Amino acid sequence: MACLVQLLSGGLIVKQFKTESKKLLDLMINSIYTNQDIFLRELISNASDALDKLRFKQLTDDSARENSTSDKLAIRLSFDKQARTISVEDNGIGMSSAELEKNLGTIAHSDSRDFKQLEEVANSKDANIIGQFGVGFYSAFMVAQKVEVLSRAYGSSDAYLWESDGIEGYTISTAEKEHSGTVITLHLKDNTDDENFDRFLSEWELTQLVHTYSNYVRYPITMMVTKSRELPKPDNAPDDYKPEYEQYQELETLNSMVPIWKRKKSDVKPEEYNEFYKSTFHDFADPLRVASVHAEGTFTYDALLFIPGQAPFDLYSRDYEKGLALYSSNVLIMDKCADLLPDYYMFVRGIVDSADLTLNISRETLQRDAQLRAIAQKLEKKITSELEAMRDTDRAHYEEFFASFGRCLKFGIYSSYGAKAEMLAPLLMYYSCAQKKMLTLHEYVESMKENQKDIYYAFGESRERLESMPMVQSVCAKGYDVLLCTEDVDEFCFQMLHAFEEKSLVNVANAQIDIASDEEKAAAKKASEDNSALLGALKEALGEQVSKVEIAPALKDAPAVLTTEGDVSLEMEKLLNRMPEGGGVKSQRVLQLNSKHHVFDALQQAQSANDTERVALYAKLLYNQALLVEGGTIENPREFAEQISSLM
Repeated sequence: MACLVQLLSGGLIVKQFKTESKKLLDLMINSIYTNQDIFLRELISNASDALDKLRFKQLTDDSARENSTSDKLAIRLSFDKQARTISVEDNGIGMSSAELEKNLGTIAHSDSRDFKQLEEVANSKDANIIGQFGVGFYSAFMVAQKVEVLSRAYGSSDAYLWESDGIEGYTISTAEKEHSGTVITLHLKDNTDDENFDRFLSEWELTQLVHTYSNYVRYPITMMVTKSRELPKPDNAPDDYKPEYEQYQELETLNSMVPIWKRKKSDVKPEEYNEFYKSTFHDFADPLRVASVHAEGTFTYDALLFIPGQAPFDLYSRDYEKGLALYSSNVLIMDKCADLLPDYYMFVRGIVDSADLTLNISRETLQRDAQLRAIAQKLEKKITSELEAMRDTDRAHYEEFFASFGRCLKFGIYSSYGAKAEMLAPLLMYYSCAQKKMLTLHEYVESMKENQKDIYYAFGESRERLESMPMVQSVCAKGYDVLLCTEDVDEFCFQMLHAFEEKSLVNVANAQIDIASDEEKAAAKKASEDNSALLGALKEALGEQVSKVEIAPALKDAPAVLTTEGDVSLEMEKLLNRMPEGGGVKSQRVLQLNSKHHVFDALQQAQSANDTERVALYAKLLYNQALLVEGGTIENPREFAEQISSLM
């Protein structure tokens, strides 16, 4: 359907956008693009495509190579503060009048897309076109009230000027241009109370936009920048002479062009990776490990991953944003693509670059497609293998890593309901009560006693308190090791883990039967039968505070300990009750007595004398004492103090 045309004075024809095209253009300028800054990214990408097309023609056409007038393919930026214009110039393939009409007069037409679909281009590795959509050019109207495109096609002596205000239509007129290529000039909009378009008219702002979005475009992006240099000291300068400086203009390349992630790891020095990481991700510490990935095949992509040396202050806050920087053909698309990382690897920083991704119309976000999921799965496996390698070959750094990020791995097991346990559990580490060092679960299993069936662990606020707990000491006295767990997520993690290498995970609070010998079990059973009345009286005195009172078969030195039945331990009870909506959680507490302790003799004497008040007093004292040892809080401290005083 043809465009409407209007004849102006001098024979210049204004070609109006069709009604549907005008609506689409308005939608693109005001709705599709959400960030004004990306207009320069889009124009530079288009310029890079034009250079690629000319480069491809020179590689495949001998006459084009011989007749080339371009000494060096490059992109040139410039701005004029007085005129309030910004220009993006390339010496690429250029466009004829018909191509200007086709590419810029038809909304959403992509000449780059058509070029990529040519058979000779599709089968060549020499064509690396960035553009996917014809709408990228129109992002210029976010900041410009008028856009001029001066272009001369390669091999032609004719040049043409395309002009438009992005509202009604456009004009195409003959013009003069010395060489092939294209110059896009933006006439910026007037400033408003909400928008300051003048900010783009500065060396610093344009340089920052190039560094952020187009730093790795393969061609040099140049701009005249103002610099300062010291003037020579005059021969007759006085003793108190102060150096004088002058400002001068110099053409400077703004982008680095060659992405570090596309270089072979063997060609990059460790200090180069370190500096890139620190400058890109604003960290002052070197990364603990670097992984470089170059994948070809069904999905082609490059990735550079970093394991940080320390956790950012907001890692475990709601404000923290995970994700990898996503590039498409060296052009930044997303600063943090969260879909590339699972939550348990949210600490990983890095970059992924792929030309195969399906982007949305504005290239600002991704479509949720199979390519993205496939890359994410590959990266997950790569991160896991890197952590395993660090664990096995660089133990000091791995322990440093785990101290900062181990919580993420534990949460991954819990949040996946154990689905990720096979992958993440071998990466876990805990402090060994027996060996006094950090161990993996595999190392614990390897060091287990021959007759040991389970992995023993204890939860608490600190290693020191856990080591002094009666139940931990009882298990250690039998020659078994205990893993000391001091993070709130540990118990939730172990509940989902259940077992490791066919060894059940057992809380020391529930390990009395496991560690007791047959003789100790028999003695405990007999003591329970002989003192059934005493145990009943103690239970009656404590009421609903405990679910039962029993004899512990293998308790070492303590007179009594407090354990639990069911899934809620004392530590989990404390944790859940600290949560905003977790108040009122109660565990099923069990008071276990040491029948070999002299305190038990006092209990028997009080029971034999039918001194029910003293039995009740002893019961409450033992219960509160055991509760304190477990790190619990006594409900009535004053009553507890009075009970101790009464015995004194």
